[in-house]
Amino acid sequence: MVEKNKKEHHLKVQIYYEDTDHSGVVYHANYLKYFGRARETIIGIDTIADKWYNEGSTFAVYKVNINYNDGVVFADQLDIKTTWKKDGDYRVVFFHEAWKTNGTKPAVTCTIEVVWLGPKKQLKPIPEFVFLR
Repeated sequence: MVEKNKKEHHLKVQIYYEDTDHSGVVYHANYLKYFGRARETIIGIDTIADKWYNEGSTFAVYKVNINYNDGVVFADQLDIKTTWKKDGDYRVVFFHEAWKTNGTKPAVTCTIEVVWLGPKKQLKPIPEFVFLR
């Protein structure tokens, strides 16, 4: 197992009314969207698109563990902090935290494990480009 990446990536997310449920709190599944955007930004959207369109290869979520610690509401801003590590040849683990401005703890924490799939959905080793950023 490789040590957790020392780099920390930040993605700012503005919470819009459409992100919330009937109580005005961010709908729970939307955090997975924010964390997915962070991963795409880290790796590079152009790189991911190139691999998908030219090779038929892509990432697939293998496992998710998410904890909701504090409510986030309409008009809040979040800082999605992400670190990651390679876990063997076939898996990358991303550690996400959603921080509210001036928060004293993360509002949401999440660990997402992803794998790399080839054109016929066969498991392939994680490409090195994931760790170049």
